[in-house]
Amino acid sequence: MERQQLPNSTLILIFGILSIIGCCCYGVLGIIFGIITLVMAKRATEIYNAQPELYTGYQNVKTGKILAIIGLILSAISLISTIVTFIMYGGIEGVYEMQEEILREIEQNQ
Repeated sequence: MERQQLPNSTLILIFGILSIIGCCCYGVLGIIFGIITLVMAKRATEIYNAQPELYTGYQNVKTGKILAIIGLILSAISLISTIVTFIMYGGIEGVYEMQEEILREIEQNQ
């Protein structure tokens, strides 16, 4: 019997990569892609484990799962730091004021 590609193995890898890239978008996109990737990887692993001799591409699933876990961790850190920043400085206006204050201090030190 001919071996076939594991369903969604390439998509799992792509979504794993997108979960790492998504951490730059305040962490929200990274968390979304990471969760989707982990769910898809779990399903693909179950399919593969039922009949491993029928499928190829399991390496993509494992790699995508690892990337999704890394992406989730980075995204969670990014999201938490964004929330803490908004709480400490009162939103966008507070962040802008903080940046202006830092620039003024730099100008005074020169």
